[in-house]
Amino acid sequence: MKEDYGKLYICPTPIGNLEDITLRVLRILKEVDLIAAEDTRHTIKLLNHYDIQKPLTSYHEHNREGKGKVLLEKLIAGENIALVSDAGMPGISDPGADLVKLCVENEVTVEVLPGAAAFVTALVASGLSTDKFTFEGFLDRDKKKKKKRLEAIKGEDRTLIFYEAPHRIRATLQDLKQVLGNRHAVVARELTKKHEEILRGELETLEVHFEQKEPKGEMVLMVAGANPEDRKQKAYAWENLSIQEHLTQYLETGMDKKEAIKTVAKERGIPKREVYECSIHLE
Repeated sequence: MKEDYGKLYICPTPIGNLEDITLRVLRILKEVDLIAAEDTRHTIKLLNHYDIQKPLTSYHEHNREGKGKVLLEKLIAGENIALVSDAGMPGISDPGADLVKLCVENEVTVEVLPGAAAFVTALVASGLSTDKFTFEGFLDRDKKKKKKRLEAIKGEDRTLIFYEAPHRIRATLQDLKQVLGNRHAVVARELTKKHEEILRGELETLEVHFEQKEPKGEMVLMVAGANPEDRKQKAYAWENLSIQEHLTQYLETGMDKKEAIKTVAKERGIPKREVYECSIHLE
């Protein structure tokens, strides 16, 4: 890393309660030359609360390519910059990851400060296994891509963690139940805020809950991993199916034909060409 370059500080901010910020983050925010924020209107409230007066600039999903280059130039010129998101750790399901990559590629030092992260807080409170887990972030908004991803992870025995918006939570719970089965799940919403709520139950139960009560607030959705015994029993569930029926099962989940052919061939241990020939009759 170049000694005359500035440094990028990754500064986690509270996910709800303004008291959940470290003394070190507050010090860095006071010392840097510039603060790059996901939403300057949101961040100014935090800065005003702690009487921090520093120049602000926006860095978010829609300007990350152009603004990333501008910020890099400032860092190379020797400025120190703090990167913050609206809540939690920048870079987690966040364009901050792109800025970190850009800095690493250009020998700019990146220093990550520890702090709040919504999915870690939610996981510890969930009651689900914390020994092994996988963070999936936001599922794709496209229904076919979403179901394809769920098919790919349905055999995963680690706790599954997702971020979800309130207007999509019901559809996601329904898709999870359809692909993964009616597993135990937990929804954590409004974490660390006055109306924090941790909802536990089967996927179907949670779906019914949000049909009766309007979903509000950003959410962390966690689902129990697949039971190894269940996976073993289902491993050869296709044995009584023809190749065409086996293919159809995957196609009906939204998986594209090419991927379905590849999956069926792998599961049955036969050449893809043989599966492809059977797929012609499905058209």
